Amino acid sequence: MPKPKKQSEYIIDDMVFDHDSWNYAPPKLPKASALKLGDIHGVLPFDGVRNPSSRSSVSHKIFLPYRTAANEWKLKVGIAESEPEAGTALQILISPKTFDLHFQPLQVKFKGPNGENRTHTFDLMVTFRSGYRRLIYVRNGHSLSKTATQRELDAIKMALPKKVANDMIVVNGDDFSRQRCRNLALMHYFIFNPDDEADEHLLDVVRSGRSFYFMKDLFALAQMPQKRMFAACHRLVAKGYLKANLDNLLWENSRVKAAA
Repeated sequence: MPKPKKQSEYIIDDMVFDHDSWNYAPPKLPKASALKLGDIHGVLPFDGVRNPSSRSSVSHKIFLPYRTAANEWKLKVGIAESEPEAGTALQILISPKTFDLHFQPLQVKFKGPNGENRTHTFDLMVTFRSGYRRLIYVRNGHSLSKTATQRELDAIKMALPKKVANDMIVVNGDDFSRQRCRNLALMHYFIFNPDDEADEHLLDVVRSGRSFYFMKDLFALAQMPQKRMFAACHRLVAKGYLKANLDNLLWENSRVKAAA
């Protein structure tokens, strides 16, 4: 006869699970309502048609204070539904061609594959200083590779009123790595905290013909404090006078070179 089990052995058996049933992922939390910001003195409120700040287990929701010429450079609240979406917005904001930017600007109704009524909210709409308006659809590469996504895009384009914008573009969120987004955030900060004297001085150094390889080499050639030159380097990269790999940390040991 088999030897009877001890009480402790029964407890252990109850605690052992098949490997495939283990769950290493964080627990899925119930969907929470979107966060609503109260009035902030001197800051324009978020004005998107949809508040995307509800809790998510797959994306980062980012609240972004920003300025545009359309609002006379007053701070305004933007809400991005993912880090690549925020990175796309930051890249737009540091461009001197940008006049205005809206987060979650409008919704469009379209027909799904089975004829059902569906609604899509665009991520961003940029208005350039020329008056040209562009809608932006941001998705990761895996989603964009799906046939269903391409069909959805075609249906959205067909349903989009022509007077809303001049065109619509699709942005692959995979192009905005986490480090690129971090670098864009810092460049955005320095662009909106300008130091024209430092920028002009560093640009003269870059164009002087003296050799440099790392950002710190420019610090050694410049006649200004390193703190100001660090900020100026970020602004010159943002403006296209210097080139660097933004998918790596942009700091004093970064490889930088003059734009052609």
